[in-house]
Amino acid sequence: MGTTQVSARWTGEKLNYVGTDTKSNQIPMGGGDPSPSQMMLMGLAGCTGMDVVSVLQKKRQNITGVEVQVIGHNPDEYPKPYQVIELKFIVKGDNVDPKAVARAIQLSEDKYCIVGQTLQNKAEIKTSFEIEA
Repeated sequence: MGTTQVSARWTGEKLNYVGTDTKSNQIPMGGGDPSPSQMMLMGLAGCTGMDVVSVLQKKRQNITGVEVQVIGHNPDEYPKPYQVIELKFIVKGDNVDPKAVARAIQLSEDKYCIVGQTLQNKAEIKTSFEIEA
């Protein structure tokens, strides 16, 4: 089984965090920056978008742009988990086959997008802690 490790470190200011990935890229979260839940939706958009571009390129579709718009619907009361997530793909290009786009989206949903698969299958979450002086 493969693993991926990332971290989020509190900056000491309000509820602001800095996320760090395996390549040492850093992304601020909270305050005036995207919230963690928005980052999750952006991750879904990026993941499915990459899949759709890859599949359409393999199908030799002449695409010039892809935008994935995401709307997350959650209740007003805590814990406020997203209950419905809508994705809209805006594909630009010349003579793009609608069937190829639909198939690319379906492959992303059913097979390729790790973010979508995780959200659909509800991953088991295990927690631990340590206290340092």
